[in-house]
Amino acid sequence: MRIVSAIQPSGRLHLGNYFGALQKYIKVQEEGQALFFIADLHALTTVRNGQQLQEMTYGLALDYLAFGLDPKKTILFRQSDVLEHTELAWYLATVAPMGLLERAHSYKDKVIRGLFPSVGLFAYPILMAADILLYRADRVPVGKDQMQHLEIARDLANKFNTAYVLGYDASDPEGTKEGNAPGILTLPSPFFMKDESIVPGTDGAKMSKSYNNVIEIFADEAIITKKIMSIKTDSSSVIEPKDMRVSPIFALLQLLVTPSEMADIEESCRIGGKGYSTYKHRLLECFYETFRTVRQRRKELEGEKGYVKNVLNQGAERARQYASSTMEDIRKAVGTARK
Repeated sequence: MRIVSAIQPSGRLHLGNYFGALQKYIKVQEEGQALFFIADLHALTTVRNGQQLQEMTYGLALDYLAFGLDPKKTILFRQSDVLEHTELAWYLATVAPMGLLERAHSYKDKVIRGLFPSVGLFAYPILMAADILLYRADRVPVGKDQMQHLEIARDLANKFNTAYVLGYDASDPEGTKEGNAPGILTLPSPFFMKDESIVPGTDGAKMSKSYNNVIEIFADEAIITKKIMSIKTDSSSVIEPKDMRVSPIFALLQLLVTPSEMADIEESCRIGGKGYSTYKHRLLECFYETFRTVRQRRKELEGEKGYVKNVLNQGAERARQYASSTMEDIRKAVGTARK
């Protein structure tokens, strides 16, 4: 089974990245051939500083490795080091209907949140589709809020195969029926992990660097404390019962504490007698209990810059082997192969 996914280097790794993606990556590297890349090309829709992007890309590689991503089991690389990503994105763009992109929820949401409505942001799903289809992925680890992007990738694979593969039938993409031909591009399936959830940010919305509501895993202690202690709450007094739906504190605690402790927290909220600061301090304690070891490991890796760069370079070489095979078939189909 071939598995492909990525994280943008548009800021420091936060709890949403970990529980929404990186935690999965550590698990699925045992399930098959995993290709995980740092999506620096996608980050260009928000990052406008070249040196900053390079630093964040390197920093994210440190994060991956600190959490236990094993370069012997997993192909870790930088998106821009494999030029076939953008080449395939153009081929897919030529068969992509405008309406398909206009219906993308992510674009609308980001523009509402104040991001510049660039062509790159609008066409983001096409590059994401190329990221997946380039490696003929069988499975893609996704959150439920990302399913539309995977559906778009499947739609574009079908449209490309229909346009360029004689005998292709979208109802039989693998060409198992007599007279049908298999598609050049494989239709990927979602890889959901158990207990899939959207991690809330400090304001209660989905945790996202774009919304500036994140708790960064490798930030300085003072910053982490400030972020957690400023989490949104209501004006309930100490003695009043607490509605766990009001504040994201409790959803975050649920990710970090044992089920038995969470049951005690729920009971204490029901009867009252504790202020929100009590729960915030417990969240702060849980944060360090969970991430103290990886924070130390990351500090150690910061002194091994050559090793990290070597991991990314070797990962790109291995990724290009998969990408070049796909693109050889693509170029022959569209007529751009060298003769």
